[in-house]
Amino acid sequence: MKKTIGTLVLASTATLLAACGGDSETVTIGVSGSDTRIWDFVAEKAAEEDIEIEIVSFSDYVQPNIALAEEDIDLNAFQTISYFDEFIEDRELDLSPIASTVIAPMALYSEKVDSVEELPDGATIAVPNEATNLGRALLLLEESGLIELSDDAGLTGTPEDITENTKNITLEPIVAGQTPRVLPDVDASIINNGIAVDAGFSPVDDSIFRESDTATPYINIIASRTEDQDNEVYQRIGELYQQEDVAQFIEDEYNGGMIPTFVSLEELTNY
Repeated sequence: MKKTIGTLVLASTATLLAACGGDSETVTIGVSGSDTRIWDFVAEKAAEEDIEIEIVSFSDYVQPNIALAEEDIDLNAFQTISYFDEFIEDRELDLSPIASTVIAPMALYSEKVDSVEELPDGATIAVPNEATNLGRALLLLEESGLIELSDDAGLTGTPEDITENTKNITLEPIVAGQTPRVLPDVDASIINNGIAVDAGFSPVDDSIFRESDTATPYINIIASRTEDQDNEVYQRIGELYQQEDVAQFIEDEYNGGMIPTFVSLEELTNY
């Protein structure tokens, strides 16, 4: 009996391989966090064109670029164009963007107050400590009216660029992945979108302030090794992502917590 079952299993496997025709191409895509709903949707579309997408999840914002540069994965899709540019310059990595995807709004969360106005004088706010995320967090605080920044703060401003702080807020820079965990210990915490979702928060329903959705530097991208940026299969994946049904899926699934933002590479890289 065991021999018969083994023969049937092998036969089924052979039939499956024959049905696939051996023509499909597998592409591994690195993401940060566990939310793969959009890519699961895109993968179903890609499978119809004999492109098999395998998602590799990472727990931080460093390893997906390292893994891509070291050829452990084919593409990644987890970061803003501004973070990407800063990272590859610092690490001297030969990577390039091939398509835009979404804006994932960064937001301010609190377990102690229900609005920015309720934050007390001397409040402590946790912020991500990575350079581009910190700069983004400061711009968010400026947009909320809590601080003002110098004109030359740019995208990678630091606390030294704060020119006005009427509530005497104290900033506590910590690793981005820890920003949800410190909520009980601070008055508020600025949390990246993907990290917030993984922690069970909705940027729309649970935050006390959310950044605007039109900031080009914070558009997320699909990246490849520069030598592969014209790869037809990779380009096709970018095209599939940017189709109208994917945009509708994102809008329906995330209700404003993730915003489809499909722009040209020229606009993306000239922010």
